[in-house]
Amino acid sequence: MALQDIRILVALDFGTTYSGFAYVHKENPDNIETNHTWPGREGVFKTPTALLYNETYTQVKSWGDLALEEEPEYMVDDSEERSRPIELFKLHISDLKDNQKPWLPSQLNYKKAIEDYLTQMQILIKSTLERRWPAIRFPQQVGFVLTIPAEWPNNTTGIMRECAYKAGLLSTLNSAHLEFTTEPEAAALYCLNVVKEHNLHPGDSFLVADCGGGTVDITSRKLLHDNKLSEITERIGDLCGSTFVDKEFLQFLGRKVGFQALETLKRCNYGQMQHLIQQFFCNLVKFKFKGDPTTFKPMRLILHRYCPDLQEYVTGELKEKMEEAGWIVKLDFESVKGMFDPVVDKVIKLIDGQLKETRDRCSAMFLVGGFSESPYLLNRVRETFRDQVPIIAVPALPIAAVVRGAVAYGLNVEIVQERVLKWTYGIEVCRSWVSGKDKKNRRTHDGLIFYFYKLAQRRTKVDVDRKFSGEFSPVRADQTHIVFNVYYTRSDFAKYCNESGMKLLGTLRINTPDTHFGLNRQIEFSLTFAKMEIKATAKNKRNGKTYDETTFELDI
Repeated sequence: MALQDIRILVALDFGTTYSGFAYVHKENPDNIETNHTWPGREGVFKTPTALLYNETYTQVKSWGDLALEEEPEYMVDDSEERSRPIELFKLHISDLKDNQKPWLPSQLNYKKAIEDYLTQMQILIKSTLERRWPAIRFPQQVGFVLTIPAEWPNNTTGIMRECAYKAGLLSTLNSAHLEFTTEPEAAALYCLNVVKEHNLHPGDSFLVADCGGGTVDITSRKLLHDNKLSEITERIGDLCGSTFVDKEFLQFLGRKVGFQALETLKRCNYGQMQHLIQQFFCNLVKFKFKGDPTTFKPMRLILHRYCPDLQEYVTGELKEKMEEAGWIVKLDFESVKGMFDPVVDKVIKLIDGQLKETRDRCSAMFLVGGFSESPYLLNRVRETFRDQVPIIAVPALPIAAVVRGAVAYGLNVEIVQERVLKWTYGIEVCRSWVSGKDKKNRRTHDGLIFYFYKLAQRRTKVDVDRKFSGEFSPVRADQTHIVFNVYYTRSDFAKYCNESGMKLLGTLRINTPDTHFGLNRQIEFSLTFAKMEIKATAKNKRNGKTYDETTFELDI
């Protein structure tokens, strides 16, 4: 199936805490539709990224909102062992340390959880499209755009491609019907729809802060002619989304009732824990907090209304204090502000760092994502940056910004003309070790030294298909093959490939049978940066023959 056979384009925002999809028929590209019908819920653009399995974690019982619903007592069979819902499993792809990654049962691999969730998405997407266009062939006539966080590892796209294929979204593993874009890039493309409202013109720069549940990603873009975009600084991001405010609330509560009691509640009565967070904290506190002490009314958390079983797990002195208080926890202004500030401070720091990186004056700042609807976050951002950025706004439908921007990218992948490299790329090469110049511990047994040869520097602005090259020769006259190990690093001054932070991207191995030329066999090695891939090529300079080429995933 060729690319021109794609009739429907679907963008899938697989988020840390919530996910959604949007779609459009290529014959009517202005009519982008965002799905708002989910199992168990209508009228919202996203559903929780959550799964509920059977007791052995081998079969999905429900997903999305239904996975987090607390079953009424009359429906629960006490003889049946209930599994705990699986959430935040996307974070297992990230660079978090293992002890910081979310809980998963021993029976379940995170890739299987992603595959299972995308399978449920695939079933819903397929039925949605077939209801609209009965003659469509799925997935043969459907193209997909998947969004990924800006700061995640190079293997993210490979993992997501594999899971998408196993979930039935693709006909073949390497199908060209799948494109990737970063979440902040998609958000920036969505904001193209509103820049005219704020009187921005070609040459003006704007910043987009995609504030989601798990990650916050920041990107700065310049508006070009023909409604296209250029990236002007390196994208940045961090794990400081709105769910980290929820964690601060649980830290506050844990100091009142004991952290062990909360952990037992989570393990034994997960539905009650969810009810406490969603129905009390999110709906009554987090979504409404503005940061104004003059209008804030202290709140009373009556624990038995939201988590009646918690009392059983509280012990010792804390239990005595809670009994005296009637199992009521008071939330005053400073307590709630203390839940927000550690997280909001990180967001402010990210934005500040991005503004300092760009040399251009920032004409506008747009906040999108679910967390952008927090009045306190918006007030803090405006208060901090009002003297630097004249326009700070939240566009309409901010929660759907990423998925709708991803559709725009899929319709015109040339809309982004330049990107800024996040990494320094190069290869491992060797030469003769020189006494007095090179470190003794770097000398090999045969008198060579291996080092990092830089080809492309981090923070370099690159056009699509820009090539970075170098010329190399065999080390030995009788060498019949050459191995090019491609590495990447955040360091600007890396010298060796075994330094901390250096990572192997991939390997290109070529045959060089023309040993009669000895060392006089110049090979041009190139890295070409395409939309979402890096193409590695080795070319014989003597006869112009390209020996081999391969592609690696480009962490954009």
